[in-house]
Amino acid sequence: MGDNRDLIARRERLLGRNMSLFYEEPVHLVRGEGVWLFDADGRRYLDCYNNVPHVGHCHPRVTEAIARQASTLNTHTRYLHEGILDYVERLTATFDNSLDTAILTCTGSEANDVALRMAQAVTGKTGVIATDHTYHGNTAAVSQLSTRMPPVGGFGGHVRHVPAPDSYRPLGGEPGAAFAAAFTAKVEEAIASLQQSPHGFSALIIDPFFANEGFPELPSGFLDGAVAAVRKAGGLLIADEVQPGFGRTGGHMWGHQKAGIVPDIVTLGKPMGNGHPIGGVVAGTETLNAFRKAFRYFNTFGGNPVSCAAAMAVLDVIADENLIENAAQVGAYAKAGLARLADKHGMIGDIRGSGLFFGAELVTDRAEKTPASALATKVINDMSERGVLMGKLGIHQCTTKIRPPMPFTRDNADLMLSTLDDVLSGL
Repeated sequence: MGDNRDLIARRERLLGRNMSLFYEEPVHLVRGEGVWLFDADGRRYLDCYNNVPHVGHCHPRVTEAIARQASTLNTHTRYLHEGILDYVERLTATFDNSLDTAILTCTGSEANDVALRMAQAVTGKTGVIATDHTYHGNTAAVSQLSTRMPPVGGFGGHVRHVPAPDSYRPLGGEPGAAFAAAFTAKVEEAIASLQQSPHGFSALIIDPFFANEGFPELPSGFLDGAVAAVRKAGGLLIADEVQPGFGRTGGHMWGHQKAGIVPDIVTLGKPMGNGHPIGGVVAGTETLNAFRKAFRYFNTFGGNPVSCAAAMAVLDVIADENLIENAAQVGAYAKAGLARLADKHGMIGDIRGSGLFFGAELVTDRAEKTPASALATKVINDMSERGVLMGKLGIHQCTTKIRPPMPFTRDNADLMLSTLDDVLSGL
């Protein structure tokens, strides 16, 4: 612990204070392999948290592709190179036919920033709608979308926030079709408000899995009414796939496919290159060309040959190792395990998720559905001390976030579940 104190003091001196760290006892990592992380003392941790190393920490096929391309050429897209073309061709083949072109960036934040400007270019409007517990990145534009950390000077008049969907406590008090109708009505109100303002309405941006909101279990067709309202008003639908994309939810390559909708623009980020900095914006030809005409956009490192090699290797591994099927099967197995724990532990109020993105909302009273945020904080810290890394999120910050690398196995799930059982038993 002494070494960690020294490291923390050094971080504060060199990187500034208030730089966030996971866990009350921060973990000093030195190596990763597959679903495992290793600290400076050689202790092994099961990683149930990190979606960035999507196909596993330091996957040899990805690291080899990076090294091979880095030793050959790395430059930008103002020169001709097949790497970006081969990758975008293969990437867009996984989408609906209407989503057939892409711009590559370095981060999901940049991708969302570009997506907002695409919507502006198409509609001539600037108003945008997001949920009130979302997160879409770090740029000045997308930071306007998050209510969790209000921007200096307050929110601009061009943003409207709608209530984040909560399947455990549905808007209007009723589940199913009534819940969907209540959400649609909120979107319609936000559209009308923007249309009456000088900004007009350009886009609704959502994570189709609503990950940061707590990944609610939404009924089939939940978003149909909201999407129809957006289209009727001449706006665009932006799907942020940074968290649910690349097969994370099991059964579908993309979260919007699971939700049964076809967006106008899709944004991609962290998992795309297994940790190598690459993001992207996928859109229809007309949408992308409208952006190119309205904005002079060039990104030196966006779509560079090394990043594209990493991203292509990720697609190879997803296909060759059947990781989407693995996510569906292991995720269902783990959720069933959580259900068994719920029979034993009364603080588990609700279980939800899909594929390898699942968790449990913790409560102090099941009948009242009272959020247990402090309890959730204790649980994830106790899990870390026992060698299993996970997080928490959600509207009430009491939902465990279990989102491991995609090669996660049933044996890994068993270890996570038995450790969680021990932790909950000790509360």
